[in-house]
Amino acid sequence: MKYVSTRGGMSPQPFSEILLEGLAPDGGLAVPESYPSVDAATLEQWRSLSYDELAVEVLSLYISDVSRADLNRLTKAAYDPALYVGETMVPLKPLNKQLSLVGLSQGPTLAFKDMAMQFLGQVFEFVLTQRNATINILGATSGDTGSAAEYALKGKKGVNVFMLSPQGRMSAFQRAQMYSLQDQNIHNLTIKGVFDDCQDIVKQIAGDLGFKSQWRLGAVNSINWARIAAQVVYYFWAWLRATNESSQQVSFAVPSGNFGNILAGHIARQMGLPIRKLVLATNENNVLEEFFRTGIYRPRGSEHTYATSSPSMDISKASNFERFIYDFLGRDPQALSAVWKQLADTGQFDFSDRLDELHDTYGFVAGVSTHADRLSTIRKVWADTGVLIDPHTADGVKVANEHLEPGIPMLVLETALPAKFSETIEEAIGEPAPVPDHLTHLADLPQRVIEMDAEAELVMNYIKSHASI
Repeated sequence: MKYVSTRGGMSPQPFSEILLEGLAPDGGLAVPESYPSVDAATLEQWRSLSYDELAVEVLSLYISDVSRADLNRLTKAAYDPALYVGETMVPLKPLNKQLSLVGLSQGPTLAFKDMAMQFLGQVFEFVLTQRNATINILGATSGDTGSAAEYALKGKKGVNVFMLSPQGRMSAFQRAQMYSLQDQNIHNLTIKGVFDDCQDIVKQIAGDLGFKSQWRLGAVNSINWARIAAQVVYYFWAWLRATNESSQQVSFAVPSGNFGNILAGHIARQMGLPIRKLVLATNENNVLEEFFRTGIYRPRGSEHTYATSSPSMDISKASNFERFIYDFLGRDPQALSAVWKQLADTGQFDFSDRLDELHDTYGFVAGVSTHADRLSTIRKVWADTGVLIDPHTADGVKVANEHLEPGIPMLVLETALPAKFSETIEEAIGEPAPVPDHLTHLADLPQRVIEMDAEAELVMNYIKSHASI
């Protein structure tokens, strides 16, 4: 398996090369030359596998330059049940006869991003050790990516992490998770701006190829293909537990900000997993919902990116969207580059004449959830089932209910545990969310963070002062 750039300017590379690179040299994103196909017989053979065993089967289709024995060892370490809360890895949690949650929030930081990041931490260390190399990770977070990355990479040999987060835009719990880490290889930089400002800085620095090479910069955001590949695994896992036969379809509802989580569902569907609909749920920052409803993609500036009660989705420029548009344009890098130039020149592009293709060929539908919707959904699910969900998962449940179809199970990807957003939970049900015992003193820990204006040069200077090469 080799990887190329969405923009056509990179020669085919093996997995280990694109793992360490982040953005492609031409500013595009690494994608596999083709998607592997999984047939019905193979799906049936996978039903009895444990999560780490299934991860080996799926990931080996995308990773051909790491031996199967090593991949087996890495997935066993990443998906060791001792790292996760509960008796079952990624359980399905029924809310009613048709709708279930996919339990993805049982990892070290109580968020779905642990599922991919734990593997990323293992494979980073493995590849760097093989090469006797070091890497400086530069990332941006709207809340959960940062803590998941830092917990997966803290203390890892040969890795420094520089994580940008938007000042005042995360929950107190999310800030405490990140900023309380005292490991010397973890650097938290809080940026005066919104997530998109942080993400723009990361892209600007990654686009400086001289600086990137000199300081050996890599990425853990979902622009890193390994993150996406590891997320594909839980779509197969959830389908295998929601069905009894190989042809049975299910739909997935996915709260979406940066488009990485639902992109993994799109890839699973392209591989042959019987997914009927991919239901994209946004909050008030509904750029992606607008695209799948109208065919028009119109990213917004920082001043029009709203602070909401599902803050991890307060994003108006979704990095992973480029990978989907690449597929939508027939995997034609010239066509993709032309569309991205139009986006840069005019601020939008228009595929309204191809809406049927978005819905029927690719299975995407979308909806919006507001603060009032989140409170109502959290309250209703709690009253009806005794299950407490976080605000982002509530966005997913709200939009999922608008797209139910008879006979088609609807699986909502759980985003995080409610403890991370206790203020909203208390507003919804009148009491704060319970905090897991091992995290009850998190807010009391000393925090270490550097405040910084939203300027790439300031971040670059900090990296120069604190990175290892």
